[in-house]
Amino acid sequence: MSTASQGGATELWLRWKRAHELVRAAVIAETTAASGLSEAELSVLVCLHESGGSLRQNALAAALGWDRTRLSHLLTRMADRDYVARDKVPNGVEVALRPEGRNAINATLPTLEMATRRHLLDRLGPDDARTLKAIADRLLSGDAGN
Repeated sequence: MSTASQGGATELWLRWKRAHELVRAAVIAETTAASGLSEAELSVLVCLHESGGSLRQNALAAALGWDRTRLSHLLTRMADRDYVARDKVPNGVEVALRPEGRNAINATLPTLEMATRRHLLDRLGPDDARTLKAIADRLLSGDAGN
């Protein structure tokens, strides 16, 4: 993308960042208030839920874009709350949802869905939402449109 004015890229970056922060903060505030889960716990539980209930710890760290040490400390706290179990397997550690974690994420998903609709999708038209998804998919894939 090119802009006519110098600093246009910076302006776009700052707008993108601010919009992301506002929507993220609103969705997380609503979701954590309803569930008692921290944003980090929610991220782990959603990722495990979307994966079918279990993932290798290194794959979970990669999917979240987190440092392995940060994830390990969080998983220890989550295991203490019976949200997840970690089991040593050949060449790694498997992280799995426990019934308490499955109950927590299943109870939280409707609030997450409603908050996301209220603070993001309801502010966009159907074409905008499709465009945003396409842009996000492209950015996530690393495809610069070349």
